[in-house]
Amino acid sequence: MNKITTLYRLNRYIAMCGVCSRRKADSLIKNGDVKINGKTVQELGYKVSTNDSVTFKGKHIKIEKKRYILLNKPKDYITTMNDEKGRKTVVTLIKNSYRERLVPVGRLDRNTTGLLLFTNDGDLARTMSHPKFGVKKTYNIEIDRDLSLEHFEKIKSGVMLDDGVALIDEISYLDKKNKISIQLHIGRNRIIRRIFEHFNYKVLKLDRTQFSIFTKKNLQIGKWRKITSHELNEIKSIT
Repeated sequence: MNKITTLYRLNRYIAMCGVCSRRKADSLIKNGDVKINGKTVQELGYKVSTNDSVTFKGKHIKIEKKRYILLNKPKDYITTMNDEKGRKTVVTLIKNSYRERLVPVGRLDRNTTGLLLFTNDGDLARTMSHPKFGVKKTYNIEIDRDLSLEHFEKIKSGVMLDDGVALIDEISYLDKKNKISIQLHIGRNRIIRRIFEHFNYKVLKLDRTQFSIFTKKNLQIGKWRKITSHELNEIKSIT
């Protein structure tokens, strides 16, 4: 019986090998840095299989094993692979996790703390970050003064911002009225900070306490852990 061969677009294959992102892979292909079975291929839509011999700048590459870890991000770290200004990046916090190139799923801004998922599984990353899949995220927020009931109700109903209505899923007061919990699944840039800035509140602390099924339980700030096979199966069953 013949073994079934899976075909991948070349840029996706390169990304799955941990060389770079799909977008960057397009540039490498056009530059002639990639060879398949000894021949240079510059066609972006070219399909490659796991039976092909693929090299990047003369080095053979192959699809990496999928890896998944969870980080409790501290303040003052940039959610990016590298930073041209020399600021601290979240990648430095997980550098001893795996040899594979893991990238963060979504973003937390520099002053936001909390849960951040890293993986080299591009399909899962897109599922976890795209709003249409409804992946819930919960944040604890501390603002510079008590949140009025009027503003509480307006936030609950949806706030019109410059890029459209910001709809949340849940909002509640915590132990004090300047401490609030919000759950949402939209992923627009600085969305929570902009919601409160709309009503002239200053966000003092912003912490992501839950990301889908993941919580910060037993995960200290600045530390990471591997995601279990049970958790991975659960995530894939609900996304």
